[in-house]
Amino acid sequence: MTLNDIKLINRQALDMGGVPGGYDAIIIAKLAQAHGQILFVARDDVHLDRIAQALNFFAPQVRRLEFPAWDCLPYDRASPHSEILGRRIDTLTRLLQPADECRVVLSTVSALLQRIPPRSAFENATLSVRVGETVRQSTLIDFLITNGYGRSDTVMEPGEFAIRGGIVDIFPSGADQAVRLDFFGDDLDAIRTFDCMDQRSTGKLDHMALKPVNEVPLDEHAQERFRTAYRKAFGAVGDEDMLYQAVTSGQRYIGMEHWLPLFYKKLETLFDYLPKTPVVLDYQWQQAMDARLDLIAEYYAARLNISSGTASESVPYLPVKPDTF
Repeated sequence: MTLNDIKLINRQALDMGGVPGGYDAIIIAKLAQAHGQILFVARDDVHLDRIAQALNFFAPQVRRLEFPAWDCLPYDRASPHSEILGRRIDTLTRLLQPADECRVVLSTVSALLQRIPPRSAFENATLSVRVGETVRQSTLIDFLITNGYGRSDTVMEPGEFAIRGGIVDIFPSGADQAVRLDFFGDDLDAIRTFDCMDQRSTGKLDHMALKPVNEVPLDEHAQERFRTAYRKAFGAVGDEDMLYQAVTSGQRYIGMEHWLPLFYKKLETLFDYLPKTPVVLDYQWQQAMDARLDLIAEYYAARLNISSGTASESVPYLPVKPDTF
């Protein structure tokens, strides 16, 4: 069989074995060129990075979109890193736009098993700004706060913004560098990229798009959905429940992403963003899926033991059921 024979005609399944390292990237690129878009599911983050590097080397003309899994354990008290969330949201928003070039979406088994915000959550969640346009700072700041950005004195990490008079520094979701918006009144005078370490400008931009930095919304409707769903799932809520109190007051809480199903009417999967897209599965994907599901069940059981009183924990942790997530 040659590369020209690989076309997945009529979406038929095709198993390939004995493929040398690196050659799989060539096959994936060939499929993307034939079909316009391909989803590759790696068994873990290490193999996702390997395929990404191989594609960059063998097929730099093919656009790569990465959708990694959260970098935290199931039912953790920690939130996913802002850089990971930024990459995920950047990919999801790009998938909502028609593809103007062939592209490969790279994901992992763990990422694919987890439900994600519905497409409607990101359809109108991008704010585009251009040099010379009128942009009210109050509108810009409201967008940043509503979409998960945190205010700081100095911007150092993705998802942060800072204000100094007519200058607004932002590290946008999914971006490689932070940007500095220079205002003259309400007119956007300049957009510059800068290095967070020394705060020096590194380039100029004519325009840019700002996207949400978190998968959890905190608008009034999302807060109400969360409160209603939380009480329905776990009963009466006391003052010691810091998660509930934080969301009620419109504040973000570390680890709140693990209650994602309660913030939306319905979650979707990555497949909903990629209808009729051929899928390429990595070697040993089935073993990776079984191991991930076992890990989720193990951590869910551990959280139930704690919340039921068989173990002690100072701050309540009431886990959502795995089948909702």
